[in-house]
This record gives sequence, C-alpha cells and structure tokens, in this order.
Amino acid sequence: MKFGRYFEEFEPGDVYEHWPGRTINEADDTWFSLMTMNQNPLHIDENYASKTQHGRRLVNGILVFAIAVGMSVPDVSGLAIANLEYESVKHIGPVFHGDTIYAHTLVLEKSESKSKPDRGVVYVETTGYNQRNETVLTLRRRVLVPKRPAGAAKS
Repeated sequence: MKFGRYFEEFEPGDVYEHWPGRTINEADDTWFSLMTMNQNPLHIDENYASKTQHGRRLVNGILVFAIAVGMSVPDVSGLAIANLEYESVKHIGPVFHGDTIYAHTLVLEKSESKSKPDRGVVYVETTGYNQRNETVLTLRRRVLVPKRPAGAAKS
C-alpha cells in the first residue's frame, strides 16, 4: 500500500479525497481539551455552553484541525521531509460531538527546491466538512517532499 507521494506525483489542480471520515465523540474532545490545557468552558462545561449561541459544547477547533491534517497524511505528506508552514487556518462552521469529519485536499502549486535538487515544495489547501457536507475548516500548508529516487518504481 502506498503512503504519500513523491514531488513528481503532485500536479496543481489535483484533488485528493481523504477516507475514511472520523466521528468525534465527547471523550475525544474532552481528553484533547484537557491534554492541551484548553480550559475554555465551551469545550468542557455543558451548562455554560447551553447558554451560548450554539446551545451546546463545541468541539475544540484544534482537534478538528489535527484530524483534517491527519486524514491528509497518506495522500499529501506521508513521504514528507518536513511540514514547512501552516497558514490561513479558518474555522468556517461549528463541530459538535457526534459529527463526522471528512476532508479533501487541492494541490495549489509546487516548486522545486532552489538549494537541494532532490526535493520540492508542494502548496495545498485542505477542506474539512461534516456529514452534512458543510465546510467546517480550511487550511493551507507547504510541505517539503522528496523527489523520486533514481530506480524507484513509479506508481
């Protein structure tokens, strides 16, 4: 099974649908919020959250971000040398306990490294959406990926 892509395999305009989705449950959100020391009551206090505009607890946005990025790894950064930059992270819509997150990634551009000929930078945008196909998150990142080694099989 292939995990990741070489620089040559990325083309601007390509879209990768990431699968499977991930349903976020209450324990995921509570543990993540506590583990990352995010004590915002919107994530951990149902009574408090019931009096806010959404009327219930929201899933921690950084957890949604982490899941969307994680879902993209097999298609985008499985062979990465490094993630160089995350930019333009936008939380578009709320995520609640029981929502299932799906994601897809669009290749925006790619460029060869100016200093090392064995690698290049791929610029992508990942969109996370829920089971109702409502966009909940977008993010852009630059990933440093290797070029295909001489003699490596093409996929």
